[in-house]
Amino acid sequence: MRTIPLGISVASTSVNCSSRTSFLNSLNNPKNPISLSSSSSSSRVPDASSPLSLPKSGICRASQVADLFPTVSPEIVVREARLEDCWEVAETHCSSFFPGYSFPLDFVLRIDRLVGMLAGFSLPNGCKRTCLVAVIGSSMSETFLFGPEDFKIGGFDGKISLNKGYVAGILTVDTVADFLPRKGPLRQRRTGIAYISNVAVRESFRRKGIAKRLIVRAEAQARSWGCRTIALHCDLNNPAAAKLYKGQGFKSIKVPEGAKWPQPKTSPDVNFNFMMKLLNSPSTS
Repeated sequence: MRTIPLGISVASTSVNCSSRTSFLNSLNNPKNPISLSSSSSSSRVPDASSPLSLPKSGICRASQVADLFPTVSPEIVVREARLEDCWEVAETHCSSFFPGYSFPLDFVLRIDRLVGMLAGFSLPNGCKRTCLVAVIGSSMSETFLFGPEDFKIGGFDGKISLNKGYVAGILTVDTVADFLPRKGPLRQRRTGIAYISNVAVRESFRRKGIAKRLIVRAEAQARSWGCRTIALHCDLNNPAAAKLYKGQGFKSIKVPEGAKWPQPKTSPDVNFNFMMKLLNSPSTS
């Protein structure tokens, strides 16, 4: 029986459908993958003269028919935020952390966040910071970028894309250590520890694994900076977030009695759980 070549996505951050199984083989042209879908977006059957036509004899598997048609589910790409993402990053942040505000205060908050992102990314010497975004409907392998390679504004890549997609989730990771306990009597800034903050996913895209993928990418970024550990603060009134972080290997760190460790600057009634995770090298993770 003649087999039909099936394709898989070559983008490392693309979403893998659970229905793809081990019999998937690469297309002769990997730039044009055929994604597996449980339902067809077209009822047209390939012509008998087509190289993808079904065999005249033998058993025809239903999965082979489904594989002939492309999937319509959007692709999710996790990447560094670019300058063109600024407004959507600000909107995602404010709608997630300040959902109860209405116009005009919500608009003022977004403008304030936008200005803060563009102007507030000054870093101490030797420190790094980047904003990651989860983008819907943009393929990493088909993105066209314009701009110099190393051009950045704040923590944002200055390149412009023709098919940037829609920002569904955000995360910031840095080595500034503003919210980590200082070291020694001189209260020196700690090094070798990355810090995650501002993890937010738009409400309509939650419970789809986006936050988990942002965290995985942040850990990879921290390793590339030479960090041994990654840390974050989790709101004690957010059990879903705590479950996510524990599932990713983060451990709660007990603050010594009487110690005044720094915490994110939010409302006074919010209490945080400080969590950390040791980073393994890519070869052992």
